[in-house]
Amino acid sequence: MATMMFTVLLCLSAATMSTVRGEDPYFFFTWNVTYGTISPLGVPQQGILINGQFPGPNINSTSNNNIVINVFNNLNEPFLLHWSGIQHRKNSWQDGLPGTNCPIPPGANFTYHFQVKDQIGSFFYYPSTAMHRAAGGFGGLRVNSRLLIPVPYADPEDDYTVLVGDWYTKSHTTLKQILDNGHRSIARPEGVLINGKTAKGDGTDEPLFTMKPGKTYKYRVCNVGLKTSLNFRFQGHTMKLVEMEGSHTVQNDYESLDIHVGQCFSVLVTANQEPKDYYVVASTRFIKNIVIGKGIIRYTNGKGPASPEIPKAPMGWAWSLNQFRTFRWNLTASAARPNPQGSYRYGSINITRTIKLFNSASKVDGKLRYAINGVSHVDPETPLKLAEYFGIAEKVFKYDMISDEGPEGTTMTIAPNVINATFRNFVEIIFENHEKSLQSWHLNGYSFFAVAIEPGRWSPEKRANYNLLDAVSRHTIQVFPHSWAAILLTFDNAGMWNLRSELTENRYLGQQLYISVLSPARSLRDEYNIPDHTLLCGLVNGMPLPKPYTI
Repeated sequence: MATMMFTVLLCLSAATMSTVRGEDPYFFFTWNVTYGTISPLGVPQQGILINGQFPGPNINSTSNNNIVINVFNNLNEPFLLHWSGIQHRKNSWQDGLPGTNCPIPPGANFTYHFQVKDQIGSFFYYPSTAMHRAAGGFGGLRVNSRLLIPVPYADPEDDYTVLVGDWYTKSHTTLKQILDNGHRSIARPEGVLINGKTAKGDGTDEPLFTMKPGKTYKYRVCNVGLKTSLNFRFQGHTMKLVEMEGSHTVQNDYESLDIHVGQCFSVLVTANQEPKDYYVVASTRFIKNIVIGKGIIRYTNGKGPASPEIPKAPMGWAWSLNQFRTFRWNLTASAARPNPQGSYRYGSINITRTIKLFNSASKVDGKLRYAINGVSHVDPETPLKLAEYFGIAEKVFKYDMISDEGPEGTTMTIAPNVINATFRNFVEIIFENHEKSLQSWHLNGYSFFAVAIEPGRWSPEKRANYNLLDAVSRHTIQVFPHSWAAILLTFDNAGMWNLRSELTENRYLGQQLYISVLSPARSLRDEYNIPDHTLLCGLVNGMPLPKPYTI
């Protein structure tokens, strides 16, 4: 790797707060990223810790707060953190992906500085380099509503973060080696973790959370795993869905909820049962051998263990599809801004471009690769955003290697995959999944309207089935086997934004692309200048900075 230039922005340690006059509050963190031995499934393995913690620290913020995190990389390899679901308005410099940022070298540090602008909701962060996510380094990131803007439910007694995910006892380096060898996938997980552990059920388990009888609690649940959809449920309690990836939802009650990789939601649970212990359960979906993770929820005056009878999960993906259709945007609630969510009438905007994306798997030179429209992405040594900003894009990648209509032929090409998008255009993206396994797609920098998921193949006539009134605005959508999904959004956030399969091995082996959204005005009104402390690497290392944007 080329030598990297960097400077350090000084931060206060731990989690301190300060306010600059006329600005929103600042929160400062110092994070030390290290290896450490963890044994979440009883097998000692190398984990990635943040300040000695697995999972990492939770970030608790409020709309428009400024977050400043000084990350010290004490690993023996380059490292980056990505803030999944945070839109980084005008600021893809902070997105923390190999296409936007040079990785932090071993023994060095980098300071992320971003604002959770005009957002509320439940999100998480994780390592975006190599297969580091398989070792930890992830944590919860919540954005609360400002006090001036009411939420559409009473304040809960407490607010809990629940990180669920599949887990492998093989190390992240072993999993990476399996994928680099290119002969097979990482196969099925050995376990499911809830906040980094799973209950043994032998009476020795400490509770993950406690509840006072009669009180209502908010649980923010995110699937931070590598590849497996999960079903999430509470023993003996129903859940009221209230938020999904930054949007208030219509408040339906559920006995269980499917959560696909990269997705988050918030539910309210009332402690209205016999006072004792209960299990919270996350179990795998759509794989033959079901793996179950459990945690203890304890009533504060509880007497007695949790029943060994675990509530059963649903079967098949038709159930999951029908559940998706019950999710609705709460049109009368205000999210980050005072105006109701329903005041944005996305269904009446004319579509200016339709992009059809097909996922595929194939072998190239005898090695397994995954692709979008026939192109399997690789990260160049010079991050795409830096190459574009410094005016040397043609030396690093080609724009628009894929067609909006899907793959042309069956040949798979390995190359950086970047598409051009016109600033402020309203677009339709169709995800077609012709494979026999489920997909989960995530778009950085935006939320989109998830207007339809249906079996079969998409055609223009299918638009008649779109939900053009109250589809949930979110950032991750699943596509069931031999099915399609449609999303609508406006490309109004200038920057270089990643669209990827959330299935980690698919992403690692090429199933991702970047969308370049350039403002023709090259104005600070639309995009921030490159931060002073940005790490430079590859071809841009040592180059003079371009002329900065102005108002």
